[in-house]
Amino acid sequence: MAHPSRWLKPLPQGLWCEPGGFFIDPTRAVDRAVVTHAHSDHARPGHGAVLATPATIALMRARLGAEACRSCQPLPTGTPLHVGDVELVLQPAGHVLGSAQVVITHDNCRVVISGDYKRAADPTCDAFVPVPCDLFVTEATFALPVFRHPPATAEIGRLLASVALFGERTHVVGCYSLGKCQRLIALLRAAGWDRPIFLHGALVPLCRVYEEQGVRLGPLRPATVAARADLVGGIVLAPPSAVADRWARRLAEPVIAMASGWMRVRQRARQGGVELPLVISDHADWDELNATIDELAAPEVWVTHGREEALIHAIGLRGVKGRALGLLGYGDEDDTEAEAAA
Repeated sequence: MAHPSRWLKPLPQGLWCEPGGFFIDPTRAVDRAVVTHAHSDHARPGHGAVLATPATIALMRARLGAEACRSCQPLPTGTPLHVGDVELVLQPAGHVLGSAQVVITHDNCRVVISGDYKRAADPTCDAFVPVPCDLFVTEATFALPVFRHPPATAEIGRLLASVALFGERTHVVGCYSLGKCQRLIALLRAAGWDRPIFLHGALVPLCRVYEEQGVRLGPLRPATVAARADLVGGIVLAPPSAVADRWARRLAEPVIAMASGWMRVRQRARQGGVELPLVISDHADWDELNATIDELAAPEVWVTHGREEALIHAIGLRGVKGRALGLLGYGDEDDTEAEAAA
């Protein structure tokens, strides 16, 4: 069995699988790409051929149009495919709709590239599927002990308690357009909120794709054309950039909320003028990252982006070999203002 470092290599374009002839989540246009999910730091425009789950391709086309790829090949999760000299399988990552881990088997060695993932329940996407492997390539967005996410249901309870307390005001929640928005809607519905939820126009197209993919979101209304009186006591979802913009001033005495794993950092909430920080993340937290590595029992772990050093140190204490790949061009979508406005 050849060590995976001989055939899986970090290059300036991204992680390169040499025997398969493709990159995983390349950060610039390439001939052949396997894309884990449709967030902008993983799904770039201009690739020649893209292989991804059907939902990821639908979301990429909605976001990028003709620039999504010249040739898109949908591969349902759990379906093996031979690509070059490797067997490739996509398995759910639990991050957003369509998100997938890339499972590559070559020369009797199995490698799992997680993409972005979470272990918490999410009714809007398939749950993470643990795949034992020889090498696990993981994200590390929240790989510090300070990042321990509370249950999302409890954070939604805080939001609804505030709505009940300040019924004369409009609650506007900043959230990323892909994944976080739809998860918030589903969480609100599960908590009993059956009233219309108002949306900033930038969130509408991807909600439509979710509906087309079978995720029911209930009654949604455009916030931009709604009468001010209709928004009193209501909930509005908007990109983070719009929440801080004059767009929010038309709302009825808005309570500014933000849904992000970064809301654990009080300084970020204060800097953004956030009155109600909601710690709701679509990434694994410190405990989930470590528990996942232990569950998969891979003797070696590579870290693609995030807080690499702390995670490598922690797993090293447990006898797991770690390596920081140092790939550039990836970031947390919750923290990308330009993309949040798209």
